[in-house]
Amino acid sequence: MTHGGVTAVVLDIEGTTGSLTHVQDVLFPYARPRIAGWVAALRGSPEHAELLDAVRAETGEPALDEAGAVAALEGWADTDTKAAPLKAVQGGIWAGGYREGVLHGHVYPDVPPALRRWRAAGVTAHVYSSGSAAAQRDWFRHSDLGDLSGLLHGHFDLENAGPKREPDSYRAITAALAVPARATVFLSDVAGELDAAAAAGWRTLGVRRPDDPRGADIEGHRTISTFEGLDLSASPAPAAAGDRTADPATEAFPA
Repeated sequence: MTHGGVTAVVLDIEGTTGSLTHVQDVLFPYARPRIAGWVAALRGSPEHAELLDAVRAETGEPALDEAGAVAALEGWADTDTKAAPLKAVQGGIWAGGYREGVLHGHVYPDVPPALRRWRAAGVTAHVYSSGSAAAQRDWFRHSDLGDLSGLLHGHFDLENAGPKREPDSYRAITAALAVPARATVFLSDVAGELDAAAAAGWRTLGVRRPDDPRGADIEGHRTISTFEGLDLSASPAPAAAGDRTADPATEAFPA
């Protein structure tokens, strides 16, 4: 059983399933002062060499030493740069906080019932975030509403999918899921991500939570404020590439 031909839902985290301010006010400040110590603790391990190589590749500086790599990581953290090596380091640091019980992933209360509802209907739920796949798993495994990891079928990040504003990233996820693009719905609070997903042929739903300071609607995409009662069959089918003139609120999935 599917909703209007939908067989997969792909979810953003920040501003969509969880609070944007939780990341900015809790997770980022927790990780930032621990970056240098975390990298130092890896010295002599294969992970240390892999991390330095990843930072060198990202910066284009093949001779970068540990101190230079730490400076790059801290600089990316200060500017919230979506760099895969930083996301991996942050995820490792947060994992320790989750294990110690001092960190929890924030999840809006309407999310778990929606995940269960979709699962019962045969719709698989996946996560695509700039945060590492490991950090995503920890977020939902250690959420403030309990362990939700069993309700999710897969995780995509910058490493295994690519940048979230690039249509090719969504095409890569389509290939990995083996689900047709038109049978996949992406929920996000970022217009550029929704545009990229639509360009790849996905269906899209914008999300604006009540605590989000930005405008209520996301141009070119049907916009919702909660997952409660969300009927995926009422979400818009993708428009032709570059066509954002249609009113998505009047569109519906074909049967």
